[in-house]
Amino acid sequence: MISPDNRSRIEINERVHAELQRSGLVSNEEHSIRTLVPRQDLTGADRTWAERYEVGDVLRYSRASKETGIGKGAYAQVKSIDAPKNRLTVELQDGTQRTYDPRRQQGVSVFREEMRSFSVGDRIQFTAPANNLRVANRELGTIESIGEDGRLRLNMDNGRPVELDPRKHPHLDHGYAMTSHSSHGQTADRVLIHVDTELGAKDLLNSRMAYVSVSRGRYDAQIYTNNASTLGSNSAATCPILLRFSKSKERTR
Repeated sequence: MISPDNRSRIEINERVHAELQRSGLVSNEEHSIRTLVPRQDLTGADRTWAERYEVGDVLRYSRASKETGIGKGAYAQVKSIDAPKNRLTVELQDGTQRTYDPRRQQGVSVFREEMRSFSVGDRIQFTAPANNLRVANRELGTIESIGEDGRLRLNMDNGRPVELDPRKHPHLDHGYAMTSHSSHGQTADRVLIHVDTELGAKDLLNSRMAYVSVSRGRYDAQIYTNNASTLGSNSAATCPILLRFSKSKERTR
C-alpha cells in the first residue's frame, strides 16, 4: 500500500495491524517498542539552524567532527536550544553533553521518538540500514517471534533469518504501507494507492508520486480516494496521470 504522506501512512499501518489481529492472522499480544521516525519536515538547510530543532529530537551523526567531539554513528538527544546564538546542546548516549553551532556539524539525521506496537506475524520494515545485520534501508520481513528480552526474530522477504535488539536498532516500522518516496525499488504483484484530494501537503500529489506509485505493481494497481468525482480536477498535473495509469492496469489484468 502506498500513501503520499507519513500521517496517513501511519494511520493505514495501524488499521491494518488491528484488522489482522481481529482476523487472527497476527497475534493479539502486543509489544511496545521505541522507534525513531525521521523528521521529514527538515531540509538540509533547516538542520544548520538551532531554532528548527525541538527539545527531545534524536540526532544521528554520519560524520565525525573534531570540533564538536562527536563520532561517526553516534546518537544524541537535543536538551536545549539557544536560537539567538544558534547553539544546540545535546546529550550523547554516554551521558556527556556537547554544545555546538549546527552549521559546524555535517551529516546529521533528525528523528522523533515514537512508540509502535508490534506482534508476532506483523510485517515490518527497516527505516535505516543495519550494516551489522546486512540489512538495507526499507527491507521487509515478518516477525517470527518476540523474546522475553524484547529481541525480534525476523524472516526477511529474501528468506534470510535476522535477529535484532530493537533497543540497539530502533529504526523500525510496520511494513504494510509506505510513502511513494520510500517505495522506490520495491515491487509487488498488487498495489493499493491512497490519494486524499484534501491532503494539506498538496505538493506531495504530483506526477512523480503518480508514476512511482503505480509502477510498483507488476500486474495490478488500484486507487482509493475520498472523492472520485473531483480526483481528475483536483490537480491538473497529477490526477489525470493517475487515472490513465489505472485504466492501463485495468486492461492488463
